[in-house]
Amino acid sequence: MSQNQKELVGLSRLEYLQALVTEFQVTDSSDAKEQVLANLANFAYNPQNYEYLRQLKVLDLFLDMLTEDNDSLVEFALGGLCNLCLDKINKDYILEAGGVSAVVSCLASANEETVLSAVTTLMYLSTPQSRQEITTLPVIECMLRFSLSNNKRLKNLATIFLEDYCSPLQVEQARSLTRHTAVGIPLPRMNAAQEAANKILPELGAGFFPDTHPKGKAKEFAAV
Repeated sequence: MSQNQKELVGLSRLEYLQALVTEFQVTDSSDAKEQVLANLANFAYNPQNYEYLRQLKVLDLFLDMLTEDNDSLVEFALGGLCNLCLDKINKDYILEAGGVSAVVSCLASANEETVLSAVTTLMYLSTPQSRQEITTLPVIECMLRFSLSNNKRLKNLATIFLEDYCSPLQVEQARSLTRHTAVGIPLPRMNAAQEAANKILPELGAGFFPDTHPKGKAKEFAAV
């Protein structure tokens, strides 16, 4: 057990979360930041922690991390937001903070887990008020491309998004855009072997995701 772990023993839930946030803020170690953020994302799995995480402004921390260059920080932050936005109070806060545009930008991530979390989070954030911002033509075009993937998890999520969150007219307009222009959100980068095998049909690799249907599922991260 590390010295930091020993110091956390016996703390209340709020004190423990506060200690994690403080450690994230003061450490200069990228590895330590990744581990702390993964831990915070896991705590976002439990509704009992929602109020504490709001008090400690962890939602803002997660949102801020979406623009980081470190792919792991983006992945963990988005996974935490994906868990948190199952709650209406958290969802409303994320929407008011401009979270939709930040999550949409993650659709272009090279990290497949980030892309899967981004699609799921957009569905969780969908409300009658936010639907228009979430279902823009570039996003729908991106989902159409994802729906053709041989990656079943990505294909299923994209299909659900298109069928449950978009109108037939929106989908047809996006299909027309896809036929006539290359403008849109780029697909995640592939390695050379994948690119050689998939020049026509973009595909993402495999990885862990708890479920392909965004109904009450939370994302859990392994310790790093």
